[in-house]
Amino acid sequence: MDLLSNPNSGRIPWNKGKITGQKPALKLKEIWAIRIRLQLANKVRDLALFNLALDSKLRGCDLVRMRVKDVAHGNSVNKRAVILQQKTHEPVQFEITTQTRESISDWIKTATLQYDSFLFPSNWNSGHPITTRQYARVVKKWVSQIGLDPSEYGTHSLRRTKVSLIYRKTKNLRAVQLLLGHKSLESTVKYLGIEVDDALEMSENMEI
Repeated sequence: MDLLSNPNSGRIPWNKGKITGQKPALKLKEIWAIRIRLQLANKVRDLALFNLALDSKLRGCDLVRMRVKDVAHGNSVNKRAVILQQKTHEPVQFEITTQTRESISDWIKTATLQYDSFLFPSNWNSGHPITTRQYARVVKKWVSQIGLDPSEYGTHSLRRTKVSLIYRKTKNLRAVQLLLGHKSLESTVKYLGIEVDDALEMSENMEI
């Protein structure tokens, strides 16, 4: 007899009290609230990490393992980069906007990183990058500082943010699929959760 058929078994479900499902993307005002807070606090590393997370749209495991050579050549940060995804073993290309290039350049200089250095090295484990858990904790700190519930947001919120804005503006699923490095449109649809949202939007705009 399992938990579903025997709710009085005394065992507590793993997800009791936890929010499950897709993590929401950040809104524009929330993006700027975090960005400005990091700028004012002179959090050079965090600003570079935040900006690059939004532009790259990478999973946390791929983002934390990036090296300086992945985004920079000589003294300049590239306008585009290509990363081989750990999950799919497929390359994905992304843009690096002006403000992100500036924040990455500032971080590289501040931390005196070398060409082959991890872009976001660990402070505690020399020769290694920050872990995905560390990255997740930083993200929760960012969102909590602007008054959002950290239990509702995670690293996938940053991965989803820019593509959600792009989809809302263009409705171009194929473009979003390419940007996320998904193999199928079905995966992109599920990831964005657009079917329900779009259906509700159409329903809200229908006068009867």
